[in-house]
Amino acid sequence: MAGLDIGLTVPVWLAEDDLGCIICQGLLAWPVTLPCGHSFCRDCLKDLWGAGRHWSCPTCREGSEQQLELRKNTLLQDLADKYSRAVGELEGGPGPTRSPGPSPRPARRTGLQKAAVRKSTPEVGHELAELVEQLVDIVRSLQSQRHLPESGPDNKLHILGMAFSGGMDLSLDSPKLGTSNTPEGKMRDILRDLEEIRKKLRENFTGKEPLEEQRQVKLPDALSSSSCPMPDQSNPTPKRSSQWAISPTFDLRSLSCSLEVSENCQTVTVSHFPQLYPWSHERFATCQVLGSQAFSSGKKYWEVDTQYCSHWAIGVASWGMSRDQILGRTRDSWCVEWKGTSQLSAWNMVKETVLGSDRPRVVGIWLDLDQGKLAFYSVANQEKLLYECPVSASSALHPAFWLYGLHPGNSLTIRPIKV
Repeated sequence: MAGLDIGLTVPVWLAEDDLGCIICQGLLAWPVTLPCGHSFCRDCLKDLWGAGRHWSCPTCREGSEQQLELRKNTLLQDLADKYSRAVGELEGGPGPTRSPGPSPRPARRTGLQKAAVRKSTPEVGHELAELVEQLVDIVRSLQSQRHLPESGPDNKLHILGMAFSGGMDLSLDSPKLGTSNTPEGKMRDILRDLEEIRKKLRENFTGKEPLEEQRQVKLPDALSSSSCPMPDQSNPTPKRSSQWAISPTFDLRSLSCSLEVSENCQTVTVSHFPQLYPWSHERFATCQVLGSQAFSSGKKYWEVDTQYCSHWAIGVASWGMSRDQILGRTRDSWCVEWKGTSQLSAWNMVKETVLGSDRPRVVGIWLDLDQGKLAFYSVANQEKLLYECPVSASSALHPAFWLYGLHPGNSLTIRPIKV
């Protein structure tokens, strides 16, 4: 067999997504490939796995009881380097060059450090409140399983309470954490003190939203009229109209083997163990699922409860969306995504738009195919528009959902709309 001509150059079209890491959503740096075939940045995997006792793939959740040896995938590294250099040349300068050794990564700031650099005082307070919300959810989950974390949370909670003191008293009136002798008692003490911190944060930041947040638009009259939602502050908050409100169900054909659904097909949960569903080319490889309903015309509105999921994406996609891609990273899918790191983003035409650091507990989705528009709302006591974009598809669109696969028990629920 004749060898390849080493002088031959074949042009190959590559996008950053082809060489991207789904964890940091950047170009692969010191890439490692797991036995299942999926590749990630080494440092991203180490950060995710932490001190865990089960090491699983973030994409397909195939795992091992023994910690895996992470070896550099030199082929992927070479491709990433060439891509980076090519991008640099297109932008008018030489791309970065790397030494033969491990690729240096910039030092990562913690969430609190980032907030201190970029965010105003109220924004930092809201981020802390979000962190406490997540801790409360974790403790409640552990409480339901009657399982204590191996490392005591005393120091972490103390740091959280002091990280944003700025003249604010976050001292706790309750007894010191861990005063009870039984695991159940310790859990109650932890939960009580977390609730106390959350209460004090809310009291100190009520009405202190930054101007950008205060200017957020209210949900317009689109759900009670024939027009498409537009950013108009003058419109009052309407009631959701039964004319367009729907309650989608999850389609079992597209359901990832990492997910399971409730009997009424309106709650989807990340499984503790891979499910033995029949193989199908319509089934997603990642923790995703489409809705059973397909929309090709008209106006539809539905709501999704996200409070029991730490990392999710919600939107719409065509049935033909590639089953090994992530929602929003294709030209036939659109979504808003909560990254679990105090960042809400929108994905439109394979481009990310950072929306802010507030986590919506309930997301309303307004799809107007007559006008070719899609809008997302944060549904609380006062609805506000999160993002609006045009949509166009050659085929019908389905509700679409992604749950981050490293956290069994995470769930999304289609919420009945009260009109």
